Amino acid sequence: MPAQENGFALFHDPLQNRGSAFTPDQRAANGLEGLLPPAVDTLEIQVARIHLQLSALDSDMQKYLLLSDLQARNQTLFFAVIMSDPATFMPLVYTPTVGEACQKFDHFYRAPRGVYLPITAKGRLKELLQNWPQKDIRFIVVTDGERILGLGDLGVNGMGIPVGKLSLYTAVAGVPPELTLPITLDVGTNNEQYLEDPLYLGLRQHRVRGAEYDAFIDEFVQAIQSLYPKSCLQWEDFANINAVPILARYKDKICTYNDDIQGTASVALAGIYGSLRISGEKLTEQRFLFMGAGSAGTGIAELISEAMLLEGLTIEQARARCFLFDVNGLLESSRSDIADFQKPFTHAHAPTKNFVEAIESIKPTAIIGVSTVPKLFNQQVIEAMSRVNERPIIFPYSNPTSRSECTAEEAYKWSNGKAIFASGSPYPPVEVNGQKFIPGQGNNVYIFPAMGMAVLATESSRVTEAMFIVAAKAVAEQVGQESLDSGLIYPPQSQILDASLHTAAKIATYIFDNGLARVPRPADIESHIRAMAYKPAYS
Repeated sequence: MPAQENGFALFHDPLQNRGSAFTPDQRAANGLEGLLPPAVDTLEIQVARIHLQLSALDSDMQKYLLLSDLQARNQTLFFAVIMSDPATFMPLVYTPTVGEACQKFDHFYRAPRGVYLPITAKGRLKELLQNWPQKDIRFIVVTDGERILGLGDLGVNGMGIPVGKLSLYTAVAGVPPELTLPITLDVGTNNEQYLEDPLYLGLRQHRVRGAEYDAFIDEFVQAIQSLYPKSCLQWEDFANINAVPILARYKDKICTYNDDIQGTASVALAGIYGSLRISGEKLTEQRFLFMGAGSAGTGIAELISEAMLLEGLTIEQARARCFLFDVNGLLESSRSDIADFQKPFTHAHAPTKNFVEAIESIKPTAIIGVSTVPKLFNQQVIEAMSRVNERPIIFPYSNPTSRSECTAEEAYKWSNGKAIFASGSPYPPVEVNGQKFIPGQGNNVYIFPAMGMAVLATESSRVTEAMFIVAAKAVAEQVGQESLDSGLIYPPQSQILDASLHTAAKIATYIFDNGLARVPRPADIESHIRAMAYKPAYS
């Protein structure tokens, strides 16, 4: 290949492209002379230029698209930008902006990223995966697009979720980006809007269910294990009917977890640990009422129960302190519509379809929203929680912002500043009675990137429930008193890389201690992890 042709190809390789930062020697050696303006930029100057370009844009969606194009063009520069100000850029590359990006994915489609595996290719999944250029893959985020955030069935438009999640693996915990692979399984969509849209990019058929779906998933898992035996498989945004059985089927066989179930549970538990540092109470004294009884709600309830087990309760006693509420009311023993995975949290209680009545009867110390239905934590709900608690814990965790059960301002004002608050999407500070509150964001980003880094450093053979309790405690212990005094129960996102590496070290220590690692134990685990962490720099 002539030097000029080879050099021009560098502009289209996001791992190798430096853009205006190619040095004079590199330009001469690779046939790039004349193809770039003569000035040679540093990475810092390039970052400043992107900041300037972003500041000129009017909407978060425009900023998302600029950053997406940058990631496809120059991966080093993309991560240098994100890591320069993670608190500002995480909401742009993931929630809440990614929700709108997924809804419009087929209309804004620019360049391929990741792997699409349609069910029409069953029997050939390994062959399709082999087309991915990187052969050493350690982290895979996979979705079938059926339950994207709180937005529902988006089909292949859900690819923005695996792409965004894996970007955070790198930006937040230093997992090298070349070790990651986003995947979408296309088994059809039941979203008629997309089936009728000529720009939709997925299969034009309704979703496959049952045995054919299960066989497709099994072929996929076997192909991943064959091609990438050291990889960790993260399931993302599957509907409850598939998410729960898939996790049960594979969690004890391969290195895998479901972030919606286990990551959400862990970050919620971290928030609870942080809340208890404010209230001064014990975990075993708490009672929890969930708005939403799907896989996220039951996942949080189960991890809380496992954490209470470690503090002296039996598992039955712990589960008895967790109650679920769904569209048909409180889950109680007279109901006939209870799924198997909900049964541990279905208790003897008078039937009620009124959430305020449930609060007044159960007297929960915390309400946790995972319903994806906005405004369910209304003024009556917040006031009821404030009547039965000195410091009510209010966690509207549904994403994106448009699906949140209440806003930070509503929670603080309706509770007269008593609420201990965290939400799934970010909210600005709130002032009540002359006191400034900084709302915490119970974002899974505190958990899954750190889990990924710990798995990378240890080559863990499994991801266990106990590892998520370890992660929750590690996150909570990093919140300083000044933050707690302002109501903030999670580490500041501006310091999230440092927080994630600390959490990863705690998880990795557990992995080594429990014989799950497949590499020798280093003398200093945290130093080892920090040395492994990706740093955006031109080599």
